[in-house]
Amino acid sequence: MIYLKSFRIPSIGDEEGFLSGLRRTCYTNFYPFGVFPSKELTRIRFAPVTIFYGSNGSGKTTLLNVIADTIRAQRSAPFNKSSFFGDYVKRCEAEWDTAWHDSTVITSDDVFDYLFDLRALNEGIDHKREDLFAEYTDLKYSKFQMRSMADYEQLKKVNSARRNSQSGYVRQNLMSNVRGHSNGESAFMYFTQKIDANQIYLLDEPENSLSAEYQMELAQYLTDSARFYNCQFIIATHSPFLLATPDARIYDLDGVPVSTKKWTELGNVRKYYEFFKAHEGEF
Repeated sequence: MIYLKSFRIPSIGDEEGFLSGLRRTCYTNFYPFGVFPSKELTRIRFAPVTIFYGSNGSGKTTLLNVIADTIRAQRSAPFNKSSFFGDYVKRCEAEWDTAWHDSTVITSDDVFDYLFDLRALNEGIDHKREDLFAEYTDLKYSKFQMRSMADYEQLKKVNSARRNSQSGYVRQNLMSNVRGHSNGESAFMYFTQKIDANQIYLLDEPENSLSAEYQMELAQYLTDSARFYNCQFIIATHSPFLLATPDARIYDLDGVPVSTKKWTELGNVRKYYEFFKAHEGEF
């Protein structure tokens, strides 16, 4: 599904018109002004899955954030805005193929926060488990006698301890430990829980925390979500597993002028190919 049809960023002339009145000020950094003119990029046309590829410092995350701010995408993790970020966004233009749609930014910081919360939850559960072991022993061998209805809840605990084994009592009184998954599994689950139908998602380097196996699973999940659940994805990545997403439109931000390319033509992917080809005899 295509909701966001195209996006225009300021041309060299647009930027010069704004910056000419500021050159005599004390500012020396006008970011994100100046990032894209040398790349000769002014308009992006979107597909159901559009990918911004480039090395570190290529501007792929900046471009994703500019688009996100322009279309008022929801985000959880904050990002550092420069003094002129808002001025730049005002000079951008989004063209919609359909009516404006909900959009959400998902960054690696969101995933890391999720994993951190899981770890903290698990640590709390582990402490609770130790407390329940001790509680079980005290209850099972206690000489408890019920004297009034106020003791009813304690009576239920005593009876439960006497009926169950230690492990059975702990399982009955402890919420399930969510650690049953690795960081990679949990990170992949985050995307499956977060992504809903009929929305635009802007993903910034979603491959972080994912093994090769889960990167391939994520690529398939995004493909299926675009095809069957009417999602549109705009992704900043240099992962070959995501770049190989079928029918993705890939913008190579390392090239001048910026143009769309096949994933097999990209510099980073070619490096992987050449490396494995050189070691082919070792497999």
